[in-house]
Order: sequence, then structure tokens, then C-alpha cells
Amino acid sequence: MAMTREQKISRRDQILQALARMLEQGRGQRITTAALAREVGVSEAALYRHFPSKTRMYEALIEYIEQTLFERVTLIVSEPGDVSDRCQRIVTLLLIFADKNPGLCRLMTGEALSGEHERLQTRMAQLFERLETQLKQVLRTGEIEQGYRPAIGVSALANLLMAVAEGRINQYVRSGFRRAPQHHWEEQWHLLSAHLASETAAVNPDAPSGI
Repeated sequence: MAMTREQKISRRDQILQALARMLEQGRGQRITTAALAREVGVSEAALYRHFPSKTRMYEALIEYIEQTLFERVTLIVSEPGDVSDRCQRIVTLLLIFADKNPGLCRLMTGEALSGEHERLQTRMAQLFERLETQLKQVLRTGEIEQGYRPAIGVSALANLLMAVAEGRINQYVRSGFRRAPQHHWEEQWHLLSAHLASETAAVNPDAPSGI
């Protein structure tokens, strides 16, 4: 009997879920299509009916990371809030996503991509660059609309926030997923945010309220 479209989609998702699970469990081990087929309970030929290569499977997982994060980032920047609030929410979003998807963290840190196609490393790096660019845009919008004055340059500040987030994700992976990315984050954010803006920052009187 021919498989329906819904069944094909379900099998595709099953393959990706199994791959994410193996990434979580197999620290430092290169995942083969043979092992993945055993995990899913199908033949390798069945895998290739849904994905032409293992690289394409990894790309599908990266696409999921991109879509999930940037859909929510778009919501964050479209809602009312000051600069500090938006920056915190973007970084916290990344940390919570990492906590809920430990297997995908091995992709985010690049650990699982060693020995895989170079374009996977490039695409993963571009995701973090996009997040950093989004933080820059939030900070620059704050300068224009709210009179926000960062204590250091916008680019340097956005880079610092991403470095903190990436460092916490790396700690999470290195600890075998025992040290949650958000652990102590609230207290640390209070300390960080207290020094993010210049003491001489002035509120722009022409800035629209509630932004």
C-alpha cells in the first residue's frame, strides 16, 4: 500500500527525532546512517527515500533551529519593551531552546559537525551571526527611539551578549547536559544589565511611549 503524505511526513520527523536523540546520547561519536537506521527501525534505503544524504538530515535539523528561534525573535522585537528587556528575552530564548534540545546543542556548538560537510559548520555559524545582528538592531533602535546609550559600542555589546550565551551552551554540552544553560542566568543578567548602559544615558523625549 502506498504511503500517504501524512505518513511520509511522520516518518521524516521520526528520522530527525531519532537523529537528535542519538546526538544527545552519543557524545564524541560520529553517527552513521546504519546506526540511525537501526535506531529508527528501518533500512538505510528507507532513510534515503526521505533524505538524499546525512548532510541533508543535519541541514533539516539546522532549519528547525533557525525557524524556531527566529519566529520567536521576530515576535520579541515586534512587541513593546525597552532595550534591556528585548536583549534579555532574545538571549533567554536561546538558552531555553538549548536546554530543551540537548541533542541539537551538539550541532549549535559544532561538536557533532566535525568531519561532516563544511557547509554545515558555515550554516551553523551564520545562525549565530544572525542572532548577533538582531541584537545589534535592537540596540540601535534603542539608541534612536529611546535615547539608549550603551556603555560600549553596539557591535561590542551585541558580541558580548552572544559570547555569554554561546559560553553557557558550551558549558551545558561539556557537563553532559547536567549544567542547565539558564542556571544562575537571572542573577547574572541583573549584574550585566546594570552595566550595559552609560550612566550618562538620557531618555529621548521624542521617543514614542511604550517602545
